[in-house]
Amino acid sequence: MIIGKGAYLKQLTAATVQMKSEMVGKEMEGSSPPSVFVGSWNYPDVFAGPMIAPVHGDTAVMDMPESWITNNTTQEEIIGYRLNLVRGKHPVNATALDTSFVEKLQAIALADGSIESEAAFLNAPQGFSFSEEHTPFGPSAPLERFEIESGTWNRQMEKVYYDTDFLSADAVCDLHRQGVPVSSIQKAFSVGTMGRGTRRRLVPTRWSITACDTMIADRLLLDVKKSPVIDTCRLHEFSSLHNNYAVLLLPTSWQYEWTEAFLHVLGNEEYVFSDFEEHTKKTGYSPVGGCYYACKMAVLETLAQQHEQAGAIILREALPGYVPMGVFNVRENVRCAMHQPAQEFEDLRSALAHLSQKFTLPLKRFIDEGTLLHRNLRERQSTLRDFSSLVI
Repeated sequence: MIIGKGAYLKQLTAATVQMKSEMVGKEMEGSSPPSVFVGSWNYPDVFAGPMIAPVHGDTAVMDMPESWITNNTTQEEIIGYRLNLVRGKHPVNATALDTSFVEKLQAIALADGSIESEAAFLNAPQGFSFSEEHTPFGPSAPLERFEIESGTWNRQMEKVYYDTDFLSADAVCDLHRQGVPVSSIQKAFSVGTMGRGTRRRLVPTRWSITACDTMIADRLLLDVKKSPVIDTCRLHEFSSLHNNYAVLLLPTSWQYEWTEAFLHVLGNEEYVFSDFEEHTKKTGYSPVGGCYYACKMAVLETLAQQHEQAGAIILREALPGYVPMGVFNVRENVRCAMHQPAQEFEDLRSALAHLSQKFTLPLKRFIDEGTLLHRNLRERQSTLRDFSSLVI
């Protein structure tokens, strides 16, 4: 049976996530990492609010995905962090930024550290949320009252907040250039702290993640396309959180393909999803979701830093034990892959032959599903028969 990625991930989440979130009452005190969440249902009338841990002090690690992979944080530890975050919900209109409630959310998102908070809920928070798009969080409930203590703001983001003539894309890319974590930029963008004054809006968290990845990638690509093309085939590899990643860099002008396989996570299934773009920018939203844009940004980030241009074909396989935890999983793992020493190969076939010894899924499946991978092999006068050794 053919199944789309979105439908598969819903099945996967329902079947694999059997965990308990934090139990809290109708009132709580604690620290926001800082963290906020803006829903997308019924936009522009949405539910927005803080995410608070029922502990006091520095809780930043709970919402700092940039630190998780590099510090070898386990999947269980990450899920533990996230399920301890309680989401408060309050109905707001995306254009109504001049309310005390939205101002509190902006203060949280711009904060330079954890913010002490108090919340009263209409009922005891329940449930949890897992998604391939956003990081998980614990129980949620409508807010009756919400207060925060004052705190200092991140200086770079504070400057952007007060510059109401600064285009949002320029603000996002400038903050990235200054080294502000992407996750922090995304949160600040989602609560309407960037862009020209009258055009500022709340942006649902899921949308803001892809929007920031896209804006940064588009700006980086301008520089990459001006850079010289690499002269050999390179392979970067990385594995973590029940995923294997392979970044193939080809000696061509910019082209990009993302292909991911989900192998026996639920049972005997083997699903492969793929999307690509050539030298010109892709139009329309990718059917494989936010991972496409997060991976693209991570690859371009390193190419731009190294002043190089290449074609990029990225292969990912998710293995038993994998749990959807948001696109950070792709972005940060691909970043780590790009920081690993590259192995150089005489051609694409040699790189795939090497990779076939590491990956679980036969490489022929990736070749069959991928457009650019298949095309680059064909253009180099290879045939699929050459890859019989890869499918054993």
